[in-house]
Amino acid sequence: MILLGSTGSIGVNALAIAKQFELNIDVLVAGRSIEKLNAQIEAFSPRVVVIGNKEDLAKVNHPKVLYGEAGILEAIESSNSTLVINALVGFLGLRPTLKAIECGKKVALANKESLVAAGAFIDVSKIQPIDSEHFGLWYLMGQERPVQKMIITASGGAFRDWPLEKLQQASLEDALKHPNWSMGQKITIDSATMVNKTFELLEARWLFGGGEYDAIIETRSLIHALIDFKDGSSTAHFAHADMKLPIAYAIMGKVQEQILKPVDLVKVGALEFREIKAERYPIWEIKNDLLQNPKRGLVVNAANEAAMELFIEGKCGFMDISKKIIGAYEHFDTEVGSLDEVFALDKEVRAYVK
Repeated sequence: MILLGSTGSIGVNALAIAKQFELNIDVLVAGRSIEKLNAQIEAFSPRVVVIGNKEDLAKVNHPKVLYGEAGILEAIESSNSTLVINALVGFLGLRPTLKAIECGKKVALANKESLVAAGAFIDVSKIQPIDSEHFGLWYLMGQERPVQKMIITASGGAFRDWPLEKLQQASLEDALKHPNWSMGQKITIDSATMVNKTFELLEARWLFGGGEYDAIIETRSLIHALIDFKDGSSTAHFAHADMKLPIAYAIMGKVQEQILKPVDLVKVGALEFREIKAERYPIWEIKNDLLQNPKRGLVVNAANEAAMELFIEGKCGFMDISKKIIGAYEHFDTEVGSLDEVFALDKEVRAYVK
């Protein structure tokens, strides 16, 4: 396989599955975690390695090292592997997704920004989702019954239990204190604003077609997806929050041995569900309109990445992230008609927010 984002949590889980089932790694792509990457090179002997920055080339223990976006695209095009796991973070992941599909490869997709920004231009038949929420929906969809609604769950992020009046004073350090697990900076902040779940709903819309979609908070992160069927029954996908299960299905298609331990409901004892409310998560104000106009996800993604940079730099408050996203969404009331327009509008929105 080609593994984009090998040193992040999804990449590490993908390599654990590769080791368990003795699968070949053709390409490893990482950013700046060179020490971790070198350990992966020693363990898996990839044909090609790609890193983020040219200045780190000499630090990598491999005879063929490329760098930057151009290096990623070259590695994808030159590889005979038919599977690309895209676990890159942010808009950076879009061109590799497009290149992989152009080269006839299947994409195991964890880079949600690819579909959020350019879902209209991506052949989703070539996509296997590996986010736990979309995997859960896919898993439940194996039944031939008409669907009423698809629902995904959210943890609620760092501020789910904060008094509303304190949110204006929330700091970067506060935003990174996820209640359930440790993740990268961007996804942890996206979880706190509920942008992450907004993006996942958009992804589901592109992956599974038109229909009704929603999200709720489940504080233990044991249920990842639910489906309401038209007959009035509902099903839920329970699993421990571990990416190895969806990754295993994406790589092998069929899994017939235990990847995770089952959830012991007696030990769990109880689950808590909450409604996602706009007063705590202002981005929810545009959720329904966005699902009706999914091409406008491009604006939300660009505005979010630009606003988050300002927050990280201390140039705006936490609640300003959502305000800036909604402001951009209202200002850029437009839909793109081509991939060239996707990349042009992305730059325009970022400049507007900055």
